[in-house]
Amino acid sequence: MPEMPPPPIKTKPRIVIAGFQHETNRFGATNAAFSDFEIADSWPGILYGDAVLEGLKGSTLPLWGFADAARDEAELIPVLWCSAEPSSLVTDDAWHRITAMILSGILTGIRAGIRDAGGIDGVYLDLHGAMVTESHDDGEGALLQLIRNEVGPDLPIAISLDNHANISLAMVELANAITVFRSYPHLDMDITGARVWPIMKALIAGERPAAALRKTPFLIPLHEQFTGVEPLSRLYGEIASISNPPHYWAELATGFPASDTAETGPAIVAWAEDQHAADTLADHLMQLLLEAEPEFSSSILSPDEAVATAMALTASNDGPVILADIEDNPGAGATSDTTGLLIAMVEGGAKNAVLAMLNDPETAEEAHQRGVGAVFDARLGGKSGPHPAPFECRVKVDALSDGRFDFSGEMYRGSTADTGPSALLSIISDNASVRVAVSSKRCQCLDQAVLTHIGVEPRHQRIIAVKSTVHFRADFDPVASQVITVGSPGLNPCNHDTAGFTRLREGIRLTPMGKPFIKQ
Repeated sequence: MPEMPPPPIKTKPRIVIAGFQHETNRFGATNAAFSDFEIADSWPGILYGDAVLEGLKGSTLPLWGFADAARDEAELIPVLWCSAEPSSLVTDDAWHRITAMILSGILTGIRAGIRDAGGIDGVYLDLHGAMVTESHDDGEGALLQLIRNEVGPDLPIAISLDNHANISLAMVELANAITVFRSYPHLDMDITGARVWPIMKALIAGERPAAALRKTPFLIPLHEQFTGVEPLSRLYGEIASISNPPHYWAELATGFPASDTAETGPAIVAWAEDQHAADTLADHLMQLLLEAEPEFSSSILSPDEAVATAMALTASNDGPVILADIEDNPGAGATSDTTGLLIAMVEGGAKNAVLAMLNDPETAEEAHQRGVGAVFDARLGGKSGPHPAPFECRVKVDALSDGRFDFSGEMYRGSTADTGPSALLSIISDNASVRVAVSSKRCQCLDQAVLTHIGVEPRHQRIIAVKSTVHFRADFDPVASQVITVGSPGLNPCNHDTAGFTRLREGIRLTPMGKPFIKQ
């Protein structure tokens, strides 16, 4: 009988990689169905197998950051990557279908690895950390539990998270390592993924660092999580300076309040060679965060106050004044179609002003049907959410777009937007000159290309209203003379005292130095 050839020798570690991202806003208008994960928006629709790396190549996403760092030293087995626009709960159907595919991919990788010699050596997951489903308040923790049940306690699992993650004890216990974005706006997404690779190598070599989790006794409203100012700029600087992965490191997640779960809120996680060292590092950083609690503050103006202030500032300032419509941010699960700020701009007589983007498929379709130069009576926005309130006005179609354009700013470089048929409309008014960019799909105005692609040069505007909470700062701060935070009611609650939380853990303070949450 001829001698059987020896099995192939594995020369590189095999890593299964996958991504499943959703930021859940329990106050959102609609749930996230499986079809929402199939839709391409600012990021690709769901990708499978080899299309994962091809579709994310050159992007700023964490999975690509990890893959780019690891690809010369590891054999990567991509399963799938998907995300859906922030919304209310992920449906059980979507969660079960996607987690089943991830689990199947991991098990297929294990079987193929055993056949080819050596099995797989680790799993990397690109997750968000604030996913809530119809059945799970901790969507990521539930996914990790499913994986652990199948692969056992020894296989290294490492994950990267958004810094709006609501980190749970389950995530820390079920994953061997976690990295978290350290900037908001998120300018280090790919870097955060890349930071996993040296840790993964150490895990594959047998290291198992101890972890310590600390949860803060207060929430930080989303608009106060900007890392470009104190105290978070200082705290993240301290975390970076004292971290030396894979031996010891720490992460701070500032949380996503609108998820409204018992896990919701900021957290610090530290890893070190033994439990005492991890506890010491976590306690040190938690003490710094507690000492910084009084430093969190912000000034929120009503729409009328914001417009009046902006108009006064534009009389003497160079560069546009930015009005941030923080509660109608589609990137946090809001509808992006509230009209409170838009009405204030028109009625307040704002000049050389533009608002972007108002999600209104009906008006966008009518503008495309009528064509550039047409004038018609419109019912702008206000067609979704719990309190519909369209703004009835007469508009002129200035420009049209198919909604596909490349982002030009640092945060989304390499990504292509798809806002659906879009239009730039001038509102006809005797005392105001206001234009509004209308889209057919929700799109956060976080990049100047949102305006330039439809013919608006941001530097030449006096007032720019953006439906964004903080991300806009990455690309608009360089041209802005000032930023004003506006409190116009929307489905991304930033006034925590009136938000209507129901599921937070008892006693957590609703804001820094604020009153405690008491379950009714």
